[in-house]
Order: sequence, then structure tokens, then C-alpha cells
Amino acid sequence: MKLFEYQAKQVFSEAKIPVPRGITAGPGEVTKAVGNIGLPCVLKAQVLQGGRGKAGLISVVRTEEEAVSEASRICSVPGVNLLLVEEFLSIQEELFVSVTCSPVTAELVILASRYGGIDIETLAEESPEKLIREPVDIFRGLQGFQARHIAYAMGLEGQAAKQTAGIIQRLFSLYREFDAELAEINPLCITESGEVTAGDAKLVIDDSCLDRHPQFTMRPEHFDDPTEYEAALEGIPYLKFDGDISLMCAGAGLTTAVFDLVHYQGGTVANYLEFGGPNYRKAMKAMELCLRNPSKVILVVTFGTIARADVMAQGIVDAVRELKPDRPVITCIRGTHEEEAVEILSQAGLEPLFDTEEAVRRAVAAAAGEVHV
Repeated sequence: MKLFEYQAKQVFSEAKIPVPRGITAGPGEVTKAVGNIGLPCVLKAQVLQGGRGKAGLISVVRTEEEAVSEASRICSVPGVNLLLVEEFLSIQEELFVSVTCSPVTAELVILASRYGGIDIETLAEESPEKLIREPVDIFRGLQGFQARHIAYAMGLEGQAAKQTAGIIQRLFSLYREFDAELAEINPLCITESGEVTAGDAKLVIDDSCLDRHPQFTMRPEHFDDPTEYEAALEGIPYLKFDGDISLMCAGAGLTTAVFDLVHYQGGTVANYLEFGGPNYRKAMKAMELCLRNPSKVILVVTFGTIARADVMAQGIVDAVRELKPDRPVITCIRGTHEEEAVEILSQAGLEPLFDTEEAVRRAVAAAAGEVHV
């Protein structure tokens, strides 16, 4: 779960990472908030997306009238209903610091650069030598000498290096404490007075660990689509796209493989949905979520060991009878108690397939209107 900037900055502040003074406000509360923060100040849209500056969702205002006008403009953008009114910083330099897990080596890594701010992704692609990568042993944790090494490798000196090293250590501790997938400061600002402050804050918490952090709850505004929010409440991994084939698959690896196979065959995916593992008895809800999309086919591909094939097959049959889908349902259900699954599907008039690639080819053809399933 991504936290909004104001939420992440509250966490950062409690972890002794310096942040600017700020107050959240709706469009009708800006005048009071500006009075508390003072002018000039910065209005920041609280949305879960990057590139807010380029999109015109961050604005420096110098008068109360300008604040009211800019707040109205920013909040007129769909999805924006909350602002962070923050003190204006006289910034001398913008740095970048991030803690994440390497998808290649599966080890924790600190990413840092003297060249922070906008277009950090472009920097990483075009000038990778300007991005410092410091691997961290997950059992030993970040050592003090490593944090100092990063600060000096960024070319910092004196108090700026000392403050930055301290912030890196606290950011790493925060990353571990909150079961984060990402903890990032971009920009980490060096002000004209020499203070190092988190100009922005990103914190992404592993969804499976939210029970350890009850102060954070998933809300509709954390999701791009209401169906994604509903799926999250059910614990069903779900992502909505704009293609033709709704996927109902068991397991992340299999779902991703089927996603790729669909594209290799020239098809498009309407949604990614896993109902294996702990969700393998949730076929009814899974199909209901798929039917929210204007897809043309529902493709069910599973391979169950602990998640029994016959249970999933019965769930699919029950869902078809109850929900009466207005599009073809193609099934390839394999694994434990597969013989019973074949019988259950056949008796319900659903053809059991045994080859995943064949099931994908049929789904793509059906979505294109080439065959009747």
C-alpha cells in the first residue's frame, strides 16, 4: 500500500527525519492553512502518482489570493480532493535517497544520487554512473560506515554529509520497521541555511504486513479503480487493464505466464487476477470481479497442489450458474483431484482443457470473434 505524502512525512518526522512544516487542507480550508504555515508556501496535491510537478499539481504561492486560486485549480483535477500546504524551502541543492529490494539479487539496496529531483528515472537510464548503489546485508543491517560512505560518494562534505548519513540510517530503519517495499526521499533538499530536509516522501508498505500496522488502512483513494479496492478488501490480487481477456489464474507465477502467453498470441488482457493459494475457494467473488470489466472472454487457468482442482472447478461451476456470465468461460484446471475436476466441468457443460497454450489460443480466437466457444 502506498502512503500519501502527508502520511509518509508524518512517519518520517516520528523517525527524526527532518520534514517541512505542513498542514493538510481541503479546497475550502486553504486560507486557514496558509495562515498557519505562512507565505510563501507550497500547495501539493495528495495523489498517489509521480510527476506531480510536471502535471501542475504542485504550486508555490506568495499571496492569500493566489493560494485560493491555485487550490481551486488543483482540486478541479479529477481525483484531487486534498492538499498538503507546506512551508516554502529555499533550496540550494536536491539529492536523491531510496531504500528498496533488488529484484535481481533479492538483497536490500540503498540508491542515492547527488542529482535528485525530477527525472531521476531518466538519470538512472542515461547516466547510471551518477547513481550510487550500496547493497545491505539483511541480517547485519545498514552499518554506520556504509551510510557515511554513501554520503561521501555523493560528494557531500561537512555537516551536509553528516546529516545525510544520519537520514540514510534512519530511512533504512524505517524501511525495516514498517515492512516497506520502498522508502524514498526525492528530493532530499539541502537548504540555503545548510539544513538537510525531506522535500518529498514515499513509503510503500507490503500489503501482506498491514495487519502489523493498523494505523494504515486501505481506502478507495489508494486505488485507481473501485474494483481494485473491492478485490483488495477480499485479499484477491487484482489489476485492471483495458484488453479483452479476463484472467482467473491460481498463483502469481502462473498468472504472469498466462498474461505473457496471451500477448504472444496477439491477445490483450482485461484484468490480472489470482484466486489460488488462500483464495482458491473464492471463485464466485473472482468471477464477479472479472465480470465488472467489459471483457469478451474469461480465461481460467489453474494448477493446484494444496489448492485442489476439484474445489476450484466446483467454484467455477457454481459461479457460472449464479452469475450467468454474458461471455465465454474457457477452463484449464489441473492438479490435485484433477479427475474429479474434469467430471465437474463436463457435467456443467464446460469443456475441460489440459494444455495452457491451447486454452490461451482459444481465448484469443474467441475474443477476436473467430470461433464460437
